[in-house]
Amino acid sequence: MYCGNCFRDNALVAQLRRMGHHALMVPLYLPLTLDEADQSEGTPLFFSGLNVYLAQKFNCFQKAPNWLRKWLTSGWLLNWIGNFAGKTRGAEVGDLMLSMMRGEAGNQARELEQLIVWLKEHEQPDVICLSNALIAGLAKRMRQEIRVPVVCLLEGEDAFLDSLPSPQREDTWAELRERIADIDLFIAPTRYYADTMAQRAGIPADKLGHIHNGINLDGFEPSALPDDPPVLGYFARMCPEKGLDTLVDAFIRLKQTDQVPGLKLAIGGGCQPCDEAFVREQKQRLRDAGLLGDAKFNPNLDRDAKLAFYRKLTVLSVPATYGEAFGLYVVEAMASGVPVVAPDHASFPELIEQNQAGVICEKGSAAALADAIGQLLLDRERLAKCAAAGRQTAVQTHNIERMAESFIARLAKLT
Repeated sequence: MYCGNCFRDNALVAQLRRMGHHALMVPLYLPLTLDEADQSEGTPLFFSGLNVYLAQKFNCFQKAPNWLRKWLTSGWLLNWIGNFAGKTRGAEVGDLMLSMMRGEAGNQARELEQLIVWLKEHEQPDVICLSNALIAGLAKRMRQEIRVPVVCLLEGEDAFLDSLPSPQREDTWAELRERIADIDLFIAPTRYYADTMAQRAGIPADKLGHIHNGINLDGFEPSALPDDPPVLGYFARMCPEKGLDTLVDAFIRLKQTDQVPGLKLAIGGGCQPCDEAFVREQKQRLRDAGLLGDAKFNPNLDRDAKLAFYRKLTVLSVPATYGEAFGLYVVEAMASGVPVVAPDHASFPELIEQNQAGVICEKGSAAALADAIGQLLLDRERLAKCAAAGRQTAVQTHNIERMAESFIARLAKLT
């Protein structure tokens, strides 16, 4: 399963190494699925998804022999399971999430101790960075045993925690608030998300900063913004949360009114077995409208194919329904010189409107989305200005070099 946080971390570690730093990336749960060279290669995986699950479901497994636990961490086995697994859904893992947040007091405490022993024996880091606050429960024991600062990146935790069933939802939020004291610094990808987590998790201002995510710009070239035919694009996981159904609604409206003659729809991004029923529904809706021939679905593209996909777009829209903390696809579109149309909530105004890289419209309205897309596509001068502004913003603000430099500057104040 593709993971935006994994892409971010992998790109950051690669850049830190290019800058001459010794940076280690330790995978948790499952082997990483990436579209660039895996920076965790050669590093053992901890908190094997199988061990974590079995320790949660069966108390006796916490005393399982090491040979069995090691076998359940086998790369081939986890990769095989990963082929059938989709994105973790909060409604299915409430108890497990609460246990992980409890860290040394949770059912996965043995996994935590194994990670700490390995870090002490093999690495002795100067600072530890957690990929997200869903693993904040690891921080207390790490600080106690390794005696270095612990930093935590933030991105998307609120939406996941809110999806947990009650009472685990309330209990896990409460546990996270207790764990804030164990972490020295939190870094959010946008001001919007820093403010959100400050309020919801109770992170004090002196422990919280924001650094815009960066991407490796190699291979990103400006789109020619085709108009014969114009192409409306979507690139994200193919799921309701990202608003694919809303975009399909908007596309059908645009085609039925013939507001943008010849318009095509290009859909790309992650599609796992758990997403396939939803994708079939969208295809059927397009078929019923007589428009399936004007749409193309491009699931699970590799990096080269992804770059080529962006270069063929005239405009991109991923009308996510939840509070998107950042949106990797926004920056990738900007780097490709493709204007973005997005709803007026969460991080979108900060990333798009403030940089004049696209258009913001009413949230949750397919009609408003269709109108915004149509107006932008018909105004070639504005389209070109948004494309140029987005490309400039990506190059100047969202490059991985700048992110890494800002990250190191923050760490330097802790060590």
